Amino acid sequence: MPFPTVDEVSRHCLSDDEPESVHIEVHLPGRLDPVRLRDAFRRALLTHPRVLAREVPGRGHRRSFAWELTGRPDGDPVSFPGPGPDALAQARARALTDCPPLTMVPPMRLEVVQGEEGGTVLLLTLHHTALDAPSGLRVLATTAEQYGGTTALPVPGRVRPERSGPAPGGTGATGRTVRVRPVRVAPDSRTGPVRARAVGNGMVQADLPVPRRAAGNGDLPPWTVNDQLLVATALMVGRWNVSRGRPAGPVRLTMPVDDRTRGTDMPMGNGTRLVEVAMTSEDPRDTELLLGERPDPEAVARLLRTTARRTRALKSADGAPMGAGASLLTAPLLPVGVRGVLTRGARRAAASWTSTALVTNIGRVPYALDFGDAGRATAVWFSAPARMPRGLSVAAASTGGRLHVTLRWSRALLGDAAGAELADLFAESLSTTSLAPAGDDTPRPDPTPVGTRSTQDNHKRPS
Repeated sequence: MPFPTVDEVSRHCLSDDEPESVHIEVHLPGRLDPVRLRDAFRRALLTHPRVLAREVPGRGHRRSFAWELTGRPDGDPVSFPGPGPDALAQARARALTDCPPLTMVPPMRLEVVQGEEGGTVLLLTLHHTALDAPSGLRVLATTAEQYGGTTALPVPGRVRPERSGPAPGGTGATGRTVRVRPVRVAPDSRTGPVRARAVGNGMVQADLPVPRRAAGNGDLPPWTVNDQLLVATALMVGRWNVSRGRPAGPVRLTMPVDDRTRGTDMPMGNGTRLVEVAMTSEDPRDTELLLGERPDPEAVARLLRTTARRTRALKSADGAPMGAGASLLTAPLLPVGVRGVLTRGARRAAASWTSTALVTNIGRVPYALDFGDAGRATAVWFSAPARMPRGLSVAAASTGGRLHVTLRWSRALLGDAAGAELADLFAESLSTTSLAPAGDDTPRPDPTPVGTRSTQDNHKRPS
């Protein structure tokens, strides 16, 4: 099975310094039986044969990378690290530094960390070239069904607005194409050589209340929690940069859009398309109001309304997973070795135009994750890769009325202390969005370009 566009681009750009791993962390109140869990996980893998894939070996002159579906795992991907006060922290660190190889089936591993005083954490690590977080969650949901012996209720598909045709272009009301480079997250105060020698990712997890959405004039709030996450990230970056002497500038955020169903028939793999959201206000005077010590609620509300209009348009528009450029680069017209050189070159050339950060939101976890006598999931965290030049990802999922947010960063950009400080700033910025009044949500033209481009203590400790 030939690699899709997203898989091939990821394969070309792999780096040992910044592993392309996705980590999913499920917290359970009880303990799991090792034998039963191993059997349940194996049966879950067989239920989703697409995850039982490995890269077919080959030379650089071949026309495409390909997946080989084996129908069974190469070995036992489940392990039970010894208990200890640092067992979970060490498992998290492995998730960020040790990516499962693409040559093994499946390209994932499950570590089961048993708490010394009860409770269990399931930590699933995936290779992002092969699978994404929704696919991993689906496998864990099937594992829970097999372990608990109870079939979960059917999961409804995502409800999106009707598709309106091609994705909106990066033009304003005048039709003039906008060529503005997005701002980068300001690095911390470490010297350049120290940052250059840093490898891997750092991570902070936060357990936050789901932000309140003010009621509008209609039946539905004028913006979604996803819009609030985007605005909170933009405020975080802007206030962080200004506090470090950087000028304010346009923030652009990459947002995955996923229209797949969530039942057992969910397509596995990398099933999202990437769009970019320009996080700019309609009124330039709002910049100072937003980036002050206490962001102005009215200015925040205006940015939320603008962001909501943009994300609605992006979600309803058609588009290639990573845009026409990526589709052209991965067309099987040249050998994969040549395409790899071109793809890496294009990535370096476009580095200064890369979005400021990645914001990925699963929303309310659509599975009970009920493991029978071990209980239901009380929290679900996940994280996405944070490679340079972007160097920062924000990932969110909601479970039990709480928002579980993970900030992950490249150590070439930020150290652990700076990353923890940035996470605190995000939490503060997110709370700001709950204070924004809904006001008038009458649709109005957006003069700012959409700018799409398909491209409680333990958890706050950096891993």
